[in-house]
Amino acid sequence: MSESNKNNIVLPDEVIMSKIYFIRGEKVMLDSDLADLYEVETKVLKQAVRRNSDIFPKHFMFELTIKENEVLRSQTVTSKKRRGGTRYLPMVFTEHGVLQLANALRSKRARQMSIRIIEVFVKMREILTDNLNMQLEIEEIKRKLVNHDKNIELVFSYLDELIEKQENPPPRKRIGYRRKGE
Repeated sequence: MSESNKNNIVLPDEVIMSKIYFIRGEKVMLDSDLADLYEVETKVLKQAVRRNSDIFPKHFMFELTIKENEVLRSQTVTSKKRRGGTRYLPMVFTEHGVLQLANALRSKRARQMSIRIIEVFVKMREILTDNLNMQLEIEEIKRKLVNHDKNIELVFSYLDELIEKQENPPPRKRIGYRRKGE
């Protein structure tokens, strides 16, 4: 087995996808989930981010608000603050932030896992794009069907007019020779 194959992390896409949330219009991952995947403590991950804050612009990483955190807690059913919950608001990382995080942690596991996570982000984007393209095609078909319906209605109205004319033809002028007095 080659060196590159031995270092690849085998983790089902679904495991990583289940850790991706949609917050503030971005697909993001929680600091605690990334810490689990990178096999480091969450506080070590946060320290690395704070030490390297210059490589994490706002569109790479942001801290959740209290309200966002409460909504996320209610969705993920995490522990209460007094019973082992975190004391600080979670950080969330976008796709680019995940890549930068691997640079900040500087571990082989983090580099390998970030590659795996980026692959899943790309796969999700492809799925969403395919889904969007399919929806656009369906809308185009619906638009054509509406036009076809209108055209069919027009054809039937013309047919109705023709049938009416055949049933009640207008009086015709007689053709041919006329006799006197006619």
